[in-house]
Amino acid sequence: MKLESLRIPQPLRGFDAGDAQVFDVTLAGDRVEAIVPSALQANARGTLLSALVEAHAHIDKNYTVQEVGAAQGNLFAAIERMEKHRAGWTSQTLRPRMERALQDAWQSGTRALRTHIDWVQAEPPAALAVFEALRDEWRGRIELQFVSLTPPDVFADLAAGERIAREVKRAGGVLGAFVYRNEGIVHKLGRVFDLAQQHGLGLDFHVDEGLDAEASGLRSIAQLVRARDFRHHVVCGHCCSLSMQDDAVANETLALCAGSGLHIVALPTTNLYLQGAWDRTPVPRGITRIHEAAARGLRVSLATDNVQDAFYPYGSYDLLETFGLGVQMAHLAPAGEWFDTITVSPAKALGLAWDGRIAPGCPADLVLLAATDEHELIGPRGRQRTVIRAGRILEKTQ
Repeated sequence: MKLESLRIPQPLRGFDAGDAQVFDVTLAGDRVEAIVPSALQANARGTLLSALVEAHAHIDKNYTVQEVGAAQGNLFAAIERMEKHRAGWTSQTLRPRMERALQDAWQSGTRALRTHIDWVQAEPPAALAVFEALRDEWRGRIELQFVSLTPPDVFADLAAGERIAREVKRAGGVLGAFVYRNEGIVHKLGRVFDLAQQHGLGLDFHVDEGLDAEASGLRSIAQLVRARDFRHHVVCGHCCSLSMQDDAVANETLALCAGSGLHIVALPTTNLYLQGAWDRTPVPRGITRIHEAAARGLRVSLATDNVQDAFYPYGSYDLLETFGLGVQMAHLAPAGEWFDTITVSPAKALGLAWDGRIAPGCPADLVLLAATDEHELIGPRGRQRTVIRAGRILEKTQ
């Protein structure tokens, strides 16, 4: 298969492009065989991306808003509503909505997805067994990962923490926790790091998901990574409070993060919905410092987070919609220079075998957008796409 006259965003190029901006790409089987400059550099027919990577989702919660209602800006009300709803979760109720999420992500061009799974006591949640079954069934289409989403206080029970860590290790997962203004935060985080080090687990935190400038979870995590010489991947989602802190404080925290090799994930839909006033124009807004992080070589990922639940009552698993919102709210311009936020950066954060850079020999897992320039990238026409997996076009594309 030959794809002609396409733009490939600079952050996704794993080849020497020279001065060329428009390329012809040849696929052979399930690989990219060749990339050469197009004869007509002025006439692009579309934009080529590597298949998308979802770094932060909640497929156990999604599609429940009709039953639980929308929390309208109240994070802790959303947590309470989902806690009550979770008490009735069974494999029979979980599987249809988890599978629906994967179908939506697959058709949108997603090749890998990491979901957080609510895990609020020592016993494994019902969602884990459903996830493991779906991971096997979807192997070869979407690479699935999970994170145990656990309140830090649960780890204070040594036996409970040990059981959770052992089960996460057995199931090939990542250890996680919700961290926001916790009393004794360094001690509690230290316990999570202890378990991760003992069991050889990566870490993925919900951290500082609010607009309290005093929230210091992100800084504490970065300091612990350095103090422990922690060698596994550490991902920090949300980090909204960073936007509220003085520049000097925020920049010092980001320097610690960059020096620790942390990866930050911004969740624009959920945090723009939850953070900010509801009785007036909602400023400030819940988006972390993406530009400042990038200036330190820390390229942030954009991810979906919640879909149609108490935390965010709208949305879908189309990462290009999330990207478009992030471009507008964080002023990511030129937009084409930020496509690594949904491809290369999350691939690195998740430790995927392919980092998402397009080059001869890379997997032919691609998304061809109709957009011919950066100004069309986030419009409905520009987002029209052909999804290519293993060198073949999916029957149903958007």
